[in-house]
Amino acid sequence: MSLPLEGLTDEQREIVELVRQFTNEQIIPVASQLEHDDVFPDDIVEGLKELGIFGFTIPEEHGGLGLDLTTYALSVCELARGWMSISGIINTHFIVANMLMRDGTDEQKERFLPRMATGEIRCAFSMTEPECGSDVQAIRTRAVRDGDDYVVNGQKMWVTNGLRSGLVATLVKTDPEATPAHRGMSCLLVEKEPGAAQSGGLTVPPQLEKLGYKGVETTELVFADHRVPAGDLLGGAEGQGFQQMMSGVEVGRVNVAARGVGVAQRAFELAIRYAQEREAFGRPIAKHQGIQFKLAEMATKIEAARLLMLSAARKKDAGERSDVEAGMAKLYASEICHEVVEDSFRIHGGYGYSKEYEIERLYRDAPMLLIGEGTSEIQKLIVARGLLGRYAI
Repeated sequence: MSLPLEGLTDEQREIVELVRQFTNEQIIPVASQLEHDDVFPDDIVEGLKELGIFGFTIPEEHGGLGLDLTTYALSVCELARGWMSISGIINTHFIVANMLMRDGTDEQKERFLPRMATGEIRCAFSMTEPECGSDVQAIRTRAVRDGDDYVVNGQKMWVTNGLRSGLVATLVKTDPEATPAHRGMSCLLVEKEPGAAQSGGLTVPPQLEKLGYKGVETTELVFADHRVPAGDLLGGAEGQGFQQMMSGVEVGRVNVAARGVGVAQRAFELAIRYAQEREAFGRPIAKHQGIQFKLAEMATKIEAARLLMLSAARKKDAGERSDVEAGMAKLYASEICHEVVEDSFRIHGGYGYSKEYEIERLYRDAPMLLIGEGTSEIQKLIVARGLLGRYAI
């Protein structure tokens, strides 16, 4: 029982089926134990390298596979179906690769993309700070030019892959007096030693404790007079950082939508299997109308979310602006994921509260999607503003 693959090319179907097989064989059997122990999945990451997933969307001339966003998103669905944390490991990497491909200088592309394609360098994306979440323009981290370097001071929060990454796309203010504020923001490609808690003036504190989304580390980054070469300014020009990061988040929202679809699909699979095995009042609970209604609604929501996700991905692949579609997909997929997981939890009854059952893990993972890559409320603003622009009178 899996997500449908109709409407795909032979190449797309072959790749997604390969990722599905990897998920079924290498992720699902070990995910719950690794998650409960909060252990980084090194063996799974090595398998992802062999599959070429870290280079899925990177062009062939830079050592990647040059695949489209649609194929990538469907692959993310499969990985998240196995364990959402795995899709988190590749999401920030994918966002940074997208930013480099679109905005990087030729020298930056040649220096980073080939090593990113193999997974030798894994990437993190750092925008949020302790004093600001959705209000990105209120960031305080500052980078001051000093000769051939930028000197960076400030603190970042909620950085996925913050410890093990070798490259962090970091939003900073290079002109704090700029009006509006976003014109004074730039993106630095901060290189660091993977796994090192201290590197120059950059400190990575112990990872943050979370409700779910375990296995993958989430950290702070503390900059204290940390020097970054001026050649690591994305695109080579100051003042472009806000637009660069927002464009990265736009494709990242398709990724989050894909994760929502994958987690919801797994919750549905667990529920419909359990409903046929569990008996109450002398027959399987799947025979009871109340359970049937839940299963029908769950499957319908998943299919609708999948189609929204594909619409956003295909529009981006066609070179069209897809901020509205990506916002819709992320909004709907994350909300229905939470609903479907809760319905699956209810179908499992008391067993859903036990760590022995997989649904317990999904129940803790799903809420992260409601806030990752922008809250549902932010998505509504993005969608509404985009619609008002399209239908302006």
